[in-house]
Amino acid sequence: MGMFKKSSLTGLGYDFVNREYLREGEDEYSRRFECQFNSHEYRNLTPVEIDVLQHNGNYSPNWNDVRVTDRFIPEQIQNSKFYGLVRIGNMSPSFIEFRDLQLPIGIYNSQIISSDIGDDVAIHHVRYLSHFILGNDVMLSSVNEMETSPTAKFGNGIVKEGESERQRIVLELCNENGGRSVVPFEGMQAADAYLCTRFRGDDVLQQRFLEITENHFSRRRGFYSTIGNRTVIKNSNIIKDVKIGSHAYIKGVNKLKNLTINSIEGAYTQIGEGCELVNGIIGYGCRVFYGVKAVRFILSSFSQLKYGARLINSFLGDNSTISCCEVLNSLLFPAHEQHHNNSFLCASLVKGQSNMAAGATVGSNHNSRGADGEIIAGRGFWPGLCVSLKHNSRFASYTLIVKGDFLHELDVRMPFSLVSHDVANDQVVIIPGYWFLYNMYALMRNTSKFLNRDKRQLKNQYLEYDILAPDTVNEIFSARKELEYAVGKSLGLESNETDQFYEEKGREHLANPAVRLQHEVLLENAEASKRKVLVAKAKESYWIYKRMIAYYAGKLLVDYLSENSIEKLEDLLLHLSDSNREEFVNLGSQLILKKDLDLLLQEIKAGQYNSWEEIHDYYHKLSANYPLEKFKHAMASYAELENLSTDKWDRDFINSLIHRTWETKKWINEEIFKSRSKDYENEFRTMVYDSEDERDKVVGKLSDNAFINQQADELTLLEYQIGQIKL
Repeated sequence: MGMFKKSSLTGLGYDFVNREYLREGEDEYSRRFECQFNSHEYRNLTPVEIDVLQHNGNYSPNWNDVRVTDRFIPEQIQNSKFYGLVRIGNMSPSFIEFRDLQLPIGIYNSQIISSDIGDDVAIHHVRYLSHFILGNDVMLSSVNEMETSPTAKFGNGIVKEGESERQRIVLELCNENGGRSVVPFEGMQAADAYLCTRFRGDDVLQQRFLEITENHFSRRRGFYSTIGNRTVIKNSNIIKDVKIGSHAYIKGVNKLKNLTINSIEGAYTQIGEGCELVNGIIGYGCRVFYGVKAVRFILSSFSQLKYGARLINSFLGDNSTISCCEVLNSLLFPAHEQHHNNSFLCASLVKGQSNMAAGATVGSNHNSRGADGEIIAGRGFWPGLCVSLKHNSRFASYTLIVKGDFLHELDVRMPFSLVSHDVANDQVVIIPGYWFLYNMYALMRNTSKFLNRDKRQLKNQYLEYDILAPDTVNEIFSARKELEYAVGKSLGLESNETDQFYEEKGREHLANPAVRLQHEVLLENAEASKRKVLVAKAKESYWIYKRMIAYYAGKLLVDYLSENSIEKLEDLLLHLSDSNREEFVNLGSQLILKKDLDLLLQEIKAGQYNSWEEIHDYYHKLSANYPLEKFKHAMASYAELENLSTDKWDRDFINSLIHRTWETKKWINEEIFKSRSKDYENEFRTMVYDSEDERDKVVGKLSDNAFINQQADELTLLEYQIGQIKL
C-alpha cells in the first residue's frame, strides 16, 4: 500500500507533471497544449451558466478552471463533476448516432479531470476521465475508467525523464531469451523489425537503431491520451495511456493500456468484446475482438486478432489473421494465417504467406539446455496437421510438412517441398518441387489470394507475393545443385572425391531422361540425426525446377516486350552480359538486393540516416526499382540455366523462350484443372452428396470455379501479348 496517499480535494486535477521535470517557462499543461485538435478561444463561465450547471447537479471545486467557447450549452451538462483545467468545445442542440447508439451531445453522469473536450462530443456515464484530449464528434458511453499517467508512452519503447532503462518496453522477437529484443515504435514495419533482430554482433549498428528510434520521440513527461474525431467507445472497463485515431470503434473491452491505435475513416480500426491489450501498437484498418489477449506486440495494418487469440512479444505483419491460438516471441511477415485453437507458434521468424494448420506446434520443443532456440521459415511455410518441430530448424520457401512428430532439428533447403516423417522406416522423406508436381491449383492460387487480401491503400512498398521471384528462384538453383550432389553420391563412386566431382556426375545422370535412378538418393545435413533423409522423385524434381525457372524468365520477358521494343531488350541484354544472378533478401516481404541492404546498413552506421522515415523512403526507392531488378534477375537466371550469356541471345533464341513460356502456362492451367477436378472425381469426396446436382450446389460447379476461369483468362492474355510482340 506504499502508493496510497491522501491530499486536499482542491488539488485534484493539478500537478500532473512533477515540478522537477518542468523546464523554465513550462507548466504542467505545456505538452497538453502542443497536442490540440482545435484552436478555440476559451472563456470563463458566466455566473448564469454556473448557476444552470449547479442546478443540473454538476459540481466543481473551482468553476474558474472550467473553460468553454461562445457556443456553450450548459443545459446539456448534467450530473457531472469537473476537477482541474477542463476545456469544452462548441456544442449544438443535437444528438449523435452511430449504428444503433444515439446519444445527446453534452456531458452526463460523468467525472472529468483536466481534459480537453472537442466539438459536439457526447460523454455519458464515464465514471473517471482524466487527462485526455478528445477530438470532435466523439462518443463515450458507459466507461469505467479512462486515465493517463505523466509518463505515458502509448506503446512506444522509450524511456521518460527520471525513468530507468529497465522500464523500457521491448518486444522479445524470434527467441525466448530476449537476445533479439527490439524497441517498438509507431510506424514500425516488418522490415524494420527484421533488421533490428538481425546483425546482433554489430554493436555499432544496434546502437544506431536505438538512437534513430529515440530521435523520433520526446523524453519529456506530460503527454495526454488522445482520441481522434468521430471515435466511439462504449461499455468498456479500463482505458489508460492510449493514442487512438479517428473513426475507431471500441466496445466492451476489459482493458486497453499503453497503446497506439491507428485509425482513419477509410481504414478504421475496431476493437470488440472481452479484449485485453497492453503495451502495443495497432495499425490502420485492424479488427480485434472476442476475448483477445495481446501483450507487448505490434499488429500491422489490415490484420485481425479474434476468438481468444493470444499474441505475446510478437510482431504480426500486414494483412494477417490470427484467431483462437497462441503466438509467442515471433516475427511474422505479411499475409500470415493461423486460425485453429490448438496451434502454437513460438520463437520463430516466418517470412510471409504462411499458414498454420490445426495442432501444429512450431517452436515449443527445445533441444538446447535453455529456452533459446529459433525456427526460420521462408515464404509460404505450411506446417500441416499436428506437426511438431524442434529448435533450431530452418525451412526453404513453400515447405509443406506432413503430420508427424519430428524429433530432431531440420534444415530443409529445397523450396516447394513436401516433408514427411516415415515412421515405419524411421526416416524423413522429402519430395522437392512437390507443389509443382502434385498440387498446382493450391500453389498458383496462392499468389492471387494474397494479392486480393492486400488492403493497403498506399502501396509504396512492393510486397512480393508471386511464388516465382528472386528469392525462390535462387533457392531453386541451390536445390538443383544439392540434387546433383546427392544423386552423384548415390552412384556408388569413390568416397574421397570432391563435391564438384559428385555434382558433375549427378548432373550427367539427371540430364539423361532415359536413365533411371537405381539407388536411394540421400540428403546430408538435413536432419540432426544419424538416420536417413531420403529424396523421392529426384529426377522429376530436378526437371520441374528447370521448367519453372524458364517460365519465371519467360513470363517476365513477355511482360517486358509488351511495353518495350525488341531493340531496347537487345540493348539491355548486351548490358547484362557481364552480370551474374544476384542475391536478394526478403526484408519484411519486400525483396531487395543484398548489396542494397549492405549499403543501407553501412550508411546507417555512418550516420547518414537519422529517422525511420528516411529509412522507409529508401525502402520505397528500392520498391520503385524492383520490377527492373527482378527482370534483370530473371534474364540472368535463364542465361545461367542455358549456359548462354545474354549478349549471345539472338531473336530465334528469344522466340524459343517465348514459345516455351506459352507451353508451360498451358501446362500449368491443365495441371490446375486436373488437381482441382480430383475433388469432383474422388468417390470418398462425393459420397456425402446424394447427387452431382447436390454436390454442385454445395461446393459449386467445376466449370464455375473463379480461379480456374481467371487462369484461363491469363492464358488468353498471354497469347494476346505474344501475338503483339514484333521480333
